[in-house]
Amino acid sequence: MKSAITAIGTALPSYRLPRAIVAESHVVALRAEGALETRIKAIHRASGIQTRYSVIPDFLQNGHDPSLFSKGFTDPFPGTDARMEVYRRTALPLAKQAVSQAFEQRNLPRESITHVVIVSCTGMYAPGLDIDLVTSLGLSANVHRTAINFMGCYGAFPAMKVANAFCKSDPKAKVLIVCVELCSLHFQQATDEDTLLAMALFGDGAAALLVESAEDQPRLEMEAFHTGLAPEGHNDMAWKIGDLGFEMKLSSYVPKVIEGGIAPLTQGLMQALDMELDQVNHFAIHPGGRSILQAIEAQLSLSPAQNHHAYEVLKECGNMSSPTVLFVLQRVWNAMQGAESGAPILSFAFGPGLTLESSLFTYHP
Repeated sequence: MKSAITAIGTALPSYRLPRAIVAESHVVALRAEGALETRIKAIHRASGIQTRYSVIPDFLQNGHDPSLFSKGFTDPFPGTDARMEVYRRTALPLAKQAVSQAFEQRNLPRESITHVVIVSCTGMYAPGLDIDLVTSLGLSANVHRTAINFMGCYGAFPAMKVANAFCKSDPKAKVLIVCVELCSLHFQQATDEDTLLAMALFGDGAAALLVESAEDQPRLEMEAFHTGLAPEGHNDMAWKIGDLGFEMKLSSYVPKVIEGGIAPLTQGLMQALDMELDQVNHFAIHPGGRSILQAIEAQLSLSPAQNHHAYEVLKECGNMSSPTVLFVLQRVWNAMQGAESGAPILSFAFGPGLTLESSLFTYHP
């Protein structure tokens, strides 16, 4: 019996941020004028993002009291401690929204959950989000807990591999995966190109999966995973903990690195399954940015229509780091009603290292 995803829940914070609002906040924070203001607004326009979401009202400014950044993003910017305090206060409610949606789809008794896997790269504390979820959801105190931190946008893939291993070792295992990222807490004032790009892309969100060995439920069976590493991109995508929050580096060279690595990655996965890429018609690709999606399409001969769900998630939510690919996978699954049982779905995500992750799922109604 194969391990399978039997439910996907997603959640967005209540503060919806139109692109122009975020761009203007960026301009104000940097006191940008002239060429820099023009550059910031151009990066935001080119992002493919129309809206994103935040757990804090600060970006909306008018009519909202700031909860983290000073009014108008003037100095001083908050330190890491203040940002982590907001994470600790707001991550749990958002995570629980995603979990509740997952349980609505798959009506499991809460006490049947045997494992909880938490994924986050935008906040850490101890006792952590894993324990807070167990107690607030009323899960068993004996549930096995695992935390996957600081892996960035591909973090959902190690979590799914861990869940797959749990289910293979114990067919009765029922694993709850929760990815929650509050990227907006790490808004920075730096003017280098990498930071400008990162600040134009990232928003907040959460996703939850239920993974179990099941044959009598609608599900996405986990067929295989394959990992690649492109060391030449080691310095092009990175997180580090700074005095003023977590500092992200996202180079404009990242799409080129992914472009060079995506074909070998796909080939390795297909060979492991004795399949050809032309047998796959459904794709759940992490929308790390519009240029990344276009680079993958060029290398794998995909059309933008085949990548439609990734573009829509990027447009509506921005890049939320680890939950983002699960937002895409949820939409792909929902759109497959009526598809043939066993239809394959190819999924990718990318992160620091530069790491390339792939997986193949099969749809079973």
